[in-house]
Amino acid sequence: MNMDRSSIRADGRRADQLRPIRFQNHIAPYATGSTLIEWGNTRVICGVMVEEMVPRWMKEQNVSGGWVTSEYSMLPYSTPQRKQRDISRGKLDGRSQEIQRLIGRAMRAAVDLEKLGQRTMWVDCDVLQADGGTRTAAITGSYVALALAVAKLLGEGQLKESPLLKAVAAVSVGIVNQHALLDLCYVEDAAAEVDMNIVVTETGEFIELQGAGEESTFNDRQLDVMLALGRSGIQQLFQAQQEALAAGRDAAGPEGTSRPQPPPAETMTKPE
Repeated sequence: MNMDRSSIRADGRRADQLRPIRFQNHIAPYATGSTLIEWGNTRVICGVMVEEMVPRWMKEQNVSGGWVTSEYSMLPYSTPQRKQRDISRGKLDGRSQEIQRLIGRAMRAAVDLEKLGQRTMWVDCDVLQADGGTRTAAITGSYVALALAVAKLLGEGQLKESPLLKAVAAVSVGIVNQHALLDLCYVEDAAAEVDMNIVVTETGEFIELQGAGEESTFNDRQLDVMLALGRSGIQQLFQAQQEALAAGRDAAGPEGTSRPQPPPAETMTKPE
């Protein structure tokens, strides 16, 4: 197994190259904060809304502070074959439940819940188009939406200080045909011998590692190579988030309202 940085993938990328990423902020006007993250051909709307209350279990257990939680869904037209809505089956499928819990854990790692006060921030992620990496796109976009929501609450005087602790982003890595690759698209993910999702804070601390062999195994050396690829990609994601948030601040109107934005500029170069 090796990491050939010069190797060209099906979509023209190098082994260590992310797909193009861009954010379109304030995509959902009624949300406290929102963004559309476009990551290659994967597109996810991330919206944050605030309820001035906390879950009942927090009250019953006398837990102070606020809460951040998430819901995740793939829209029926997000895949080539129509995906049945969870509500029509009467229950949430196991994959969606796993992913929304992961998003919630990741966002709570970014927030000082005490400073949030007695309120709940709901992070809703809806996949418009899926081409691999929907959970990593949802996490990366959710932090931007969360930060935009916090900025609005601060601007309106509902928060006295920012509860944000550190940025959070996520990326996939894997081994395909004995090559370590960063940011797997669907075709690569389906063919991967090993695939892994890495969720990291901007200070380099892991929130979660999800890795598994697909009818295969991996050793310490391969794990080290994948983690190095992931860390390299994550740093680029933090830069893209910072640029998106800077653009979001520029687009913010008085008292947290948003002005119409020009078409979003890509925050990363396209594959050469």
